Amino acid sequence: MIGRWPIRIRLTVAFTVMMAVVLAVVGYATVAHMRSFLDESVTESLTYQLTELRPIAAAIEPTLPGPNQDTAVQVLTADGQVVASTAELAGPSVLSSTELAAARYGTVIADHPAAGDLPKPVRLAATSAPENRIVVVVVSLADRDAAVADLSRELATAFPLVLLIAALGAYALAIAALRPVERMRARAAGITDTDPAARLPIPAADDEISRLGTTFNDLLTRLHEALDRERQFVADAGHELRTPLGLLTTELELALRRPRSNAELIDALRSALDETERLSRLARNMLSATAVKSRDPETALPTIELRPLLEAVIERHGGAARDIAIDCPSELQVNADPDDLDRILTNLLDNALDHGRPPVDIRAASTGDTAVMITVRDHGPGIDPEFLPHAFERFTRADTARTSGGSGLGLAIVRTLALHNHASVTAGNHPDGGLVITLSLGASDA
Repeated sequence: MIGRWPIRIRLTVAFTVMMAVVLAVVGYATVAHMRSFLDESVTESLTYQLTELRPIAAAIEPTLPGPNQDTAVQVLTADGQVVASTAELAGPSVLSSTELAAARYGTVIADHPAAGDLPKPVRLAATSAPENRIVVVVVSLADRDAAVADLSRELATAFPLVLLIAALGAYALAIAALRPVERMRARAAGITDTDPAARLPIPAADDEISRLGTTFNDLLTRLHEALDRERQFVADAGHELRTPLGLLTTELELALRRPRSNAELIDALRSALDETERLSRLARNMLSATAVKSRDPETALPTIELRPLLEAVIERHGGAARDIAIDCPSELQVNADPDDLDRILTNLLDNALDHGRPPVDIRAASTGDTAVMITVRDHGPGIDPEFLPHAFERFTRADTARTSGGSGLGLAIVRTLALHNHASVTAGNHPDGGLVITLSLGASDA
């Protein structure tokens, strides 16, 4: 139930409860200290009066102090007979038999509920005096209790007011502290996908809230960048699909416009089939470029032998395999997903064979204990150096010297799969001609 309350209410309630506990402890400690201080004062007064009255109690007829509303005196014999007393203690001895026995040998201090006509309760002190006498001084504790009661009432009146003021202050502080959060919430509610520059307001203070706002703004930046990439991807995909679909439509319309011979129909169907296959390849590449699932960084990649995989990929290229040279140690192993690495190598070879010129050289070597470098080089004209930074972007193509109707997705898929396997891929022109693509993979620990 409490978990559903607004944060400002929960903060206020928590602060108020803690403040109430603190005030209760402080109040209790203050009253206890006041009571202890007054008790010590009463005890010191009794002790002082005993010292003053001991010589007087030794007289045959002791002269006791005059009437006092709060203090009274008795002088007793050793067996408890009253020799003299003030008017407030007229009557028998106020000492019990145990207290009387103890007073013969030392000083006794005790609290009684009542004694004579003194306001109750009382505290008495008794000690021996010369001539086998015992002197007793009794003091009322009514003033002490009244002072403690007054202090308790004052604290009971003041502390609730202090608690109320503190709760209101805590509520105001909670509202002020959460105001930047509310501003960020209101701003976030108005952000749409058509407002890529919109960001949350960041408070000036360098605190947790400002860092939270900065983190969310960074997240918005990444989301808008991803959204822009996806929009661009859809636009580029539509552009790429438009050409083969237009050609396919044209071929079918021409085939249906007038009677055709079987040879003409077969040519039209073959042309339509070529465009359909191009559409299929484009669709597969688009799915490959977008459907790679993220890998947990903590998940270990499997260890595979590199040369058998390279040979299998080359063999699938049929007659073109004779134009591919491989240089890879038989014992070389890498950490990578075998299916992903298969697709990477296949795309690299397709790119080299389709857009470059044979022969194609594949070299693999270990660069140390942690990496394996795989290079794929063709002997074509290479690509424009200004295009190299964009070679792995989706739907990008180099100049016509290296273009033969591709979709511009092959190298983009290579980069996506490489990142998926914690690898890196770069492209560059060889000094002697041709494009060189370098893939850096993690080496096996085995």
